[in-house]
Amino acid sequence: MHTFDVVVIGAGAAGLFCAGVAGQSGLKVLLVDHTDKIAEKIRISGGGRCNFTNLYTSPSNFLGENPKFCRSALAGYPPGDFIDLLRRHEIGYHEKHKGQMFCDRSAQDLITMLLTECAVGGVVHWQNCPIHTIATEGTEQHYLLGSAQGAIRSRAVVIATGGLSIPKIGATDYGYRIARQFGLPVIEPRPALVPLTFDPTQWTPYAELSGLSLPVAIETGSKRERSRFLEDLLFTHRGLSGPAVLQISSYWRSNTPIRIDLAPDIDLLKTLLRAKGLSRKLLGNELAAVVPTRLADTWIRQDQQLGHDWHRPIDQTGDKAIGALADRLACWELVPSGTEGYAKAEVTAGGVDTRNLSGQTMESSQSGLYFIGEVVDVTGWLGGYNFQWAWASAYACAQALSSRLLNQETKAL
Repeated sequence: MHTFDVVVIGAGAAGLFCAGVAGQSGLKVLLVDHTDKIAEKIRISGGGRCNFTNLYTSPSNFLGENPKFCRSALAGYPPGDFIDLLRRHEIGYHEKHKGQMFCDRSAQDLITMLLTECAVGGVVHWQNCPIHTIATEGTEQHYLLGSAQGAIRSRAVVIATGGLSIPKIGATDYGYRIARQFGLPVIEPRPALVPLTFDPTQWTPYAELSGLSLPVAIETGSKRERSRFLEDLLFTHRGLSGPAVLQISSYWRSNTPIRIDLAPDIDLLKTLLRAKGLSRKLLGNELAAVVPTRLADTWIRQDQQLGHDWHRPIDQTGDKAIGALADRLACWELVPSGTEGYAKAEVTAGGVDTRNLSGQTMESSQSGLYFIGEVVDVTGWLGGYNFQWAWASAYACAQALSSRLLNQETKAL
């Protein structure tokens, strides 16, 4: 029988950090994972340099059924605290865009740092060791775990197994199954920060724009619950991607439209009407002066199919027709058929219902059972926010474990 104070299941960002902090507080910690891969999501994030936090993190950058839940943990461990940890390990970093922080050299530096922190805390680390069973034992609320390396007794268990996104690096529904085993509700998981797809027939006119990127304003939802982002959009053969679409995908719901302004910094109607008074060029040529030529050509062809004739000079085109074209570009409404799924999703929305977790400690209503990171129904925007949630929730959990378990030992003495 192996005996520990804490078993942390999942050697990803949240699990590694929680184990290290808890170990350094004086607890005897086991970190265990079902594969031989360590922190693969860190390794592949940000083109291999890991967008590890965002300087502008606030609760408003997160969504979930209980949006206020993340406030305490985020306040208790802000981005600057994690950046200080990188400084102590002499890891170079830089801000790339909108507060997004990246490693200068490689995401491996960050993984090595987290493993070093675990080693300093005396954390026992087992890889390729699935946990087959978890059950409570006795009146003292110890846990008995069945693993590939034998039975384990622990005073607390932390579930840091992530969500369903990117199954090729080992993602499973393990955390949700454990939650349900102990009677904890799970908000239905879904792919988030994911490209959107469209019916092939509907998308045919736009497939030729594949590879085109441009800044847009994108939104979804009703007027009362509208979500809107200003980011770059990327056309693909199957649909839309890029930061704008990844952001809105977390808020989009099946069978509802998205709306895109393809020229958010320009009053297209005013610009084209001004050109009408000064130019004798074709409307398509004037349009290509304010939006990418490929986009202008595609829109002109689409409008021709709707009965508009753009072969005349712009000064011979009616104001109403010009207005219709400008409106379609400023408010392109379309309904996605779906997403690229978990294989391309950067994170999983939904997860363990936070209404059954403590926002201060991450402990569930099942005493001694904690949930942290992506497995929880807290989903951040694109840009380092989800890693910051991993660090913050892990730190809150580790501090709570230290306070609770070490105090129990003191009282026992």
